[in-house]
Amino acid sequence: MIGLIAAGVAVVLCLGLGCAGLVVYYLRSDSDSSADAGGESAVPATPGSSARTSSAECSGTVRPTHADTRPVGLPDFDAAATTGTATMRMTTNLGEIAISMDRARTPCTVASFQHLTGRRFFDGSTCHRLVTEGIHVLQCGDPSGTGRGGPDYTFADENLTGARYDRGVVAMANTGQPATNGSQFFIIFRDSSTALQPLYTPFGTVTTGLDIVDRVAAGGHDNSNPAGGGTPTLPLTLQTVTVD
Repeated sequence: MIGLIAAGVAVVLCLGLGCAGLVVYYLRSDSDSSADAGGESAVPATPGSSARTSSAECSGTVRPTHADTRPVGLPDFDAAATTGTATMRMTTNLGEIAISMDRARTPCTVASFQHLTGRRFFDGSTCHRLVTEGIHVLQCGDPSGTGRGGPDYTFADENLTGARYDRGVVAMANTGQPATNGSQFFIIFRDSSTALQPLYTPFGTVTTGLDIVDRVAAGGHDNSNPAGGGTPTLPLTLQTVTVD
């Protein structure tokens, strides 16, 4: 779960766990169907610095699989680049979305996306959740489309100190516990910094295609998620996703 406070309402970004039965809003990545998502808390890098977590803190944790898990094996976190930027390019049914990622601030996260895209993990997946109340995010990255899908590993948090969730920022969803990042992420289409606590690794910024996210947001959702939001009325399918 990802916990947020907005106008007295807790908003959570869900990843790995089902949100059903919760009376608060959850905006989480559901890449794990059990409460034990595994992983260890990492020391976050200071925003604006070139500091990074050590490879020991960066290393992932293998987690039990379930029906919505896609086994891909652990990334080579020890070889994660710590300088420069990378670009994640998402070719969608509505156009291209490009996300610039800072390897110095989030080397583990970038390494994970390189690993997943190299295995075509996201290709053909659909952004499964839109939240337009309290926080304003579009959540993607689950090939199963259930909100419970993800890879067979989790990894540490990064870049949380001073984290902001302004329009255009892209961050990882998690289970509400430290070091439970997987594959699910959310794109912020309206400033949500006052509502979101610094619990979700901000790893990138949309440089192209934020207008596409705006179109999906304007279309609304079906209110199908008990934790808040629902499936977008205007589908956004990630046809191919690459990192360069």
